[in-house]
Amino acid sequence: MRKEYLFIGLLLLIGIASLFDVISDYSQHASWSHLIMEFCLILLSLAGIIYLLIEIFRHKHHNQLLEGQLKESEKDLLKTRSQLKKVGQEYRQVIHDQLRFWQLSDSEREVAMLLLKGLSFKEIAEVRETQEKTVRQQASSLYKKAGLTGRHEFSAYFFEDLL
Repeated sequence: MRKEYLFIGLLLLIGIASLFDVISDYSQHASWSHLIMEFCLILLSLAGIIYLLIEIFRHKHHNQLLEGQLKESEKDLLKTRSQLKKVGQEYRQVIHDQLRFWQLSDSEREVAMLLLKGLSFKEIAEVRETQEKTVRQQASSLYKKAGLTGRHEFSAYFFEDLL
């Protein structure tokens, strides 16, 4: 936008200078062709100013429309995030209920949640400050209690219906 205002100022200076030149040339009885050429320069400067002002207002209007759309999108995003958070909490409760139904120990439930989050056995061991072997044993125990064959079937049990 600053460039446009700079050009408007420049065209305004050209137009004013040309106007004074036309007045001066007229008082000195300059030829009509010379006066008409300078008058055309004034009109071109004025046309350039009008064009730039129209462009500035068009851009401002377009930006206002975009800002309105952005605000609407932000509102929609907040609403969607809120809905997803609620659904996530409800689904988390369903998972916890299922883990309790399988009668998993607290440690097995914790391992189960970390497995569902996609952590490796090594990462789970680090998070829980235990040995990887312990995590593997707890995972095997939870698979057995759930009647599942392994990690992939365990994850699929909870996520298959979501896809």
